[in-house]
Parts: sequence; C-alpha cells; structure tokens
Amino acid sequence: MIRVEAVSKHFGGVHAVDNAWLTIAEGSITGLIGPNGAGKTTLFNIIAGHFPPTSGKIFLDDEDITGLPPYELFSRGLLRTFQIAHEFSTLTVLENLMMVPGDQMGERLLNTWIQRRAVRREEETIRAKAMEVVEFLNLGHLVNEKAGNLSGGQKKLLELGRTMMVDAKVVLLDEVGAGVNRTLLAEIGDAIIRLNKERGYTFCMIEHDMDFISRLCDPVIVMAEGTVLAEGTAQQVKNNEAVIEAYLGRGLKNKPARAGASA
Repeated sequence: MIRVEAVSKHFGGVHAVDNAWLTIAEGSITGLIGPNGAGKTTLFNIIAGHFPPTSGKIFLDDEDITGLPPYELFSRGLLRTFQIAHEFSTLTVLENLMMVPGDQMGERLLNTWIQRRAVRREEETIRAKAMEVVEFLNLGHLVNEKAGNLSGGQKKLLELGRTMMVDAKVVLLDEVGAGVNRTLLAEIGDAIIRLNKERGYTFCMIEHDMDFISRLCDPVIVMAEGTVLAEGTAQQVKNNEAVIEAYLGRGLKNKPARAGASA
C-alpha cells in the first residue's frame, strides 16, 4: 500500500531521516517504533505531505505521491492523526465529524440560496454517517458534548472517528496511546482492530507502549538514527540484539527483558 524508497530528510546538518526503506502492506496494522529522535515522526510527516523529502520517493498503490500536499493525499485516502489531538474544541463531537467530508454543497454560499433542499439532503446523509461513527466508537453519550471538554483518550477516539467519515485507505496513527488511560486505550485498540478486519483499513502506528504494539501490530518496524534497523513480529524485534543496543546502549547479555519496556 505504501512504499518508502531511499527517503532522507535533512534539516541543515541534521539527518532526521537517512536513506529509509520500508513497506506498509495493504490490510496490515504495522507498528513503527524506535528511540526518541529515531526519525519516526519526521518520516510520518514526509509520507503525509507535511514537508517534502530531501531525497527519495513515496508511493501509494504504486503511484508516486512524493511531495504532494496533505489535502491531495486526503482525497486519495491517506490520512493521519496526531500525538496531540487536533479537534475543533468549540464544536460538538457530532459537528467535528460532520466537518470532515470535503466539497460539501453547503460550503458554497450560492447553494444555500438556490439549492436548499439538496444542501439539506446532503447534510442529513452526512449526519447519519456521523451518528453511525459515534455508535461504532461508543461515543453516543458524548454526541452533543463540546470536543474541548473530552478527555485525552476520548479525543483520540474522535480523531479515529474522523478518519471514518471518508473512504480512508491508509491511516497513520501518531502515538494514539499517549496520555490515554488503560481502559480507553483498550477501546481504541478494539476500534482499530475492527476497522482493520471489518472495513479493510490499513494502519501504521508510531507507539511507545509495547504491550499495545504487541497486541495490534504485525509487522513491527524499528527505526534508529533516521533509518530502518529491523523488522519482524513484536517478539522478534524484542529479541533482536541490534534493537536492544539501540534502546539500551548495551548488548543482549545485560537484562534482555527490558528490550520491549519502552518503544
């Protein structure tokens, strides 16, 4: 689904991403882990079009999307969430969801005058879809709550819900578990698995919680110093001495059980 070929990103003399190669397979939930400063978020930003690579190529379904802006990638079904949720805080949960679909008729002033019925019909269709998303994510009790009043975990669920308002192909999840309590994190995990199994979503997630990664992700890709260090199942990368060295700065002989403690 996604191919990253020899991608680098330099900020002056800093090589944030350095000749990275990886593949995100269609229908997978791929984990992306690595020490702080490994280049994970920078790579996400390149894939999602927030800035172009210094060199290399990004492909979506074999189409070169290198350097395309986020709004064009959105229309192609590539979406991302953020470590800090980007909700419209003064709008309700329902309104946040209804904002997502692009090119709505009601966005053009003339249509609100001469095509009122069509605008209302479209709005009702979008509202019905938003309510379906609310029910899917068990947010029905919060449908009329201002998004700014939600907890951190509820905001992450809302961000996930916004990806459901369009025909997403690939969703990049940036630390979906950050600041989320264990109960809500389990709900988020359940929703991701259902979207993957029932609706065919492809996910790639940056995450530091290895228990969460182990539950959801196969394969797991490890980055260090801007490049891909290892790839395999969660257990394989936990036992990979190069991965342990990258995290701990020492070899497998010294407390290998800690290899997956923080990613």
